[in-house]
Amino acid sequence: VGLHVRRTTTTRAPRRTSRRTKMAMANAAKTMRMPRRTALAASLPLPLLLTRRARAATLTAASQAAEVLRAPGFPDTWPYRAQDFQRYDETRDALFYDAPRFVTHIDDRAIESLRQFYERALPKSPDAAVLDICSSWISHYPDALQAERVAGLGMNEEELRRNRVLTDYEVKDLNLDPKLPYEDESFDAVTCAVSVDYLTRPLEVFQEVNRVLKPGGVAIMSFSNRCFPTKAISVWTSTGDMDHIWIVGSYFHFAGGFGPPQAEDITQQTMPWQLTDPMYVVYANKK
Repeated sequence: VGLHVRRTTTTRAPRRTSRRTKMAMANAAKTMRMPRRTALAASLPLPLLLTRRARAATLTAASQAAEVLRAPGFPDTWPYRAQDFQRYDETRDALFYDAPRFVTHIDDRAIESLRQFYERALPKSPDAAVLDICSSWISHYPDALQAERVAGLGMNEEELRRNRVLTDYEVKDLNLDPKLPYEDESFDAVTCAVSVDYLTRPLEVFQEVNRVLKPGGVAIMSFSNRCFPTKAISVWTSTGDMDHIWIVGSYFHFAGGFGPPQAEDITQQTMPWQLTDPMYVVYANKK
């Protein structure tokens, strides 16, 4: 607490993806020989897309985020193609994460927003078990968390060893092997902070999250508009914040075993001249 840390040079993605922005991204992709970017909007039925846009025009940012998953109109089958999970940098993730990064990837206000959400959403029981996947040297959990077990799973052992809230940890690349090294129904909550956009096999990961959760347990995925663009999946870098909510909601939906996913914009309200990273959560409970 009170420790000042250096932030990474992650890239800020647009809150909305305008036509001009999409054209610029397409041109940049050609120049950089990036994988083909596939806009999520292209896969949605036109009436649904128009309905979503009409709703969005009359909503505040916070209510707009919640509205995305109230009537999401998920299709009958998995709507993504293999290209949607390609990345500009397809080298092994172990190389990218080999050196520890003792930095924060979102600003202080966004961190505090996430901590406050965790405070009301995570289990209060002292014998609870919590799992943080894609974990690092800090999990942004509230000081009041009294869980008996806080397990972490991430890519860098030195970072995980530095995380003071973890009672145990595992080093694993979920893009190589999505199976979680835990028993069925082991945890009351599973969290993933600002990392869902790097998962290349999200359906399998979300199915595993469901497997290790106890009945009624909650899975919480949080994200901002910052990322390492060379490691984020194509469908993420080609879409905006509200689409990201729909994407993560669809992961819960197609994984099966979860109740309807919900979304919140937990961005701290600031004065107009104060900039802060936006912060969103999409969460669902195991049936």
